[in-house]
Amino acid sequence: MDLDAVEVSVAEPPDDLDALDEALTKLAQKHPDKAALVKLRYFAGLTIDESARILGISPSTADRYWTYARAWLYRQVAGDAEL
Repeated sequence: MDLDAVEVSVAEPPDDLDALDEALTKLAQKHPDKAALVKLRYFAGLTIDESARILGISPSTADRYWTYARAWLYRQVAGDAEL
């Protein structure tokens, strides 16, 4: 392998990632329980059941939180009006 031909580039995070981080920060301020669930699901890769157990909530509540948080984050990232 010719190392001179290998190009390494470190780009700045995509705008989408910055927007998601900002939206998750806002969600944590308004709904810390829902933001915690997003972090467990998205960043830790836990299931609904595992996340619910850690947060001390039922799986059905976790499922409702997950549905709400995904929609809320989508609207924030897409630039819709604040909820």
